[in-house]
Amino acid sequence: MPRFRSRLLNAALLAAAVLCVESAAAASYCPDPTHAKPAKIPPELVPAVAKTFALDPGALGAAFVRCSGDKLLGCMVGVNLVCDKADRRRALPGATAWCRENPRANVIPMAATGHATVYEWSCKGARAVAGQALVTVDPQGYIADNWKEVR
Repeated sequence: MPRFRSRLLNAALLAAAVLCVESAAAASYCPDPTHAKPAKIPPELVPAVAKTFALDPGALGAAFVRCSGDKLLGCMVGVNLVCDKADRRRALPGATAWCRENPRANVIPMAATGHATVYEWSCKGARAVAGQALVTVDPQGYIADNWKEVR
């Protein structure tokens, strides 16, 4: 029994050490103002970002990190997820072209508006109309729900 407790204690200490290293790496990365824009994940942050997204480190693929003040944020590009700035324009060339070809369309697909738009789009005749905002934009201009805090 004492041997089991000793192994359990060693495992707990190792896990705590790993967490401290991950936290230290994140703390040293932010709040550097040069890290305010999305960038590829530096090697020392890969374990913490992988843990945030519950993925193996090798499965991160198209993932990015950035700082918001002293917070480290991570984003994974996905089917409808973008890590670039949100598009708040109320006139989009792709949406306008869609409406010219589909003047009775109730909805304009993201293939025409782009995935970074924050609005719901529809056609009024041949004119594209931005409706209500569907997502929240953070103070730095990114779609808030696409970014998770990395701890």
